[in-house]
Amino acid sequence: MRSAVASAGPALTRDDFQSDQDVRWCPGCGDYSILAQVQRVLPELGVPKENIVFISGIGCSSRFPYYMNTFGFHTIHGRAPAIATGLKLARPELDVWVVTGDGDALSIGGNHFVHLLRRNLDIRVLLFNNQIYGLTKGQYSPTSEQGKVTYSSPMGSIETPFNPMRVALGANASLVARSLDRDTKHLQMVLKRAHEHQGTAFVEIYQDCIVFNKDTFAPLTDRETKDDNVLYLEHGEPMVFGKERDKGIRLDGLQPRVISLTDGQHSVADLLIHDEHDRYGTLSDILATFQERVGFPRPVGIVRNIERVCYEDVMLEQIDKAMARSGPGDLAALLAEGDTWTVGPNGS
Repeated sequence: MRSAVASAGPALTRDDFQSDQDVRWCPGCGDYSILAQVQRVLPELGVPKENIVFISGIGCSSRFPYYMNTFGFHTIHGRAPAIATGLKLARPELDVWVVTGDGDALSIGGNHFVHLLRRNLDIRVLLFNNQIYGLTKGQYSPTSEQGKVTYSSPMGSIETPFNPMRVALGANASLVARSLDRDTKHLQMVLKRAHEHQGTAFVEIYQDCIVFNKDTFAPLTDRETKDDNVLYLEHGEPMVFGKERDKGIRLDGLQPRVISLTDGQHSVADLLIHDEHDRYGTLSDILATFQERVGFPRPVGIVRNIERVCYEDVMLEQIDKAMARSGPGDLAALLAEGDTWTVGPNGS
């Protein structure tokens, strides 16, 4: 169900979405930028503040609701998707956002996370991926790379990390996107697109943990290197990247290849064209593997955007049919009917 109707009141500004709480993240944390971009985008969405809700789990990112002058709920570890699901079903007109981290969503909350995506409620999920447990002082997380040396992996992590984009696509998420904390304009664009989407919009945001995983994403954000390491996806456009716009992605059978556009062997006409509406996800599945391929750029932007019916719409239809067939019902009578018993004074 489409979220809250546009506000008829005075225009809002970023200041209207800033709470009176002191923001307590480490100086230089990427969370500051993400918070600022969300607060800049919300006034443009035309949704009344009282119809916006931010729900978080546990972790550094999950302090987010305290800093938003909207309704919010700092819930329990990994369970934000479950709380958000219940809220959306009870109040489908609300604009519901989930804020989570790589540990919260992909470890203890993994089960809740994938089921939210497959059900496709009209909810936006912002996953702050810093590839570390920051709040608990630097243990390796489900997205830490193999060999990551931390307090909990002094010899280096031996686990294969989750690729959040692959997880989301595997759960058939209807919108899958990625952006970076330091690319503020791009992040604002992705947030707006996520809000426009009807269904669960999953946004992975690369976020720098200044203390425990500093500069993990520096090759993707530093001025001198980012153009050679980031592929900005645009629907209907060829996949070109590089500081001189001199490289691209070509498909060789089912395998993507990085090719030069200056060696005289290939041209832009040979390149893959991005199609975010690819229904069966063949292209998005290929794009999700780029981070695992040596020498490939990291795709950012809208990777997948398809239409799927929203869970709450079907559920509300079923409720209407049931009430038309059997009436509104009586909860007290339902609880008292059938096999019931009375507990005696001694528990007998």
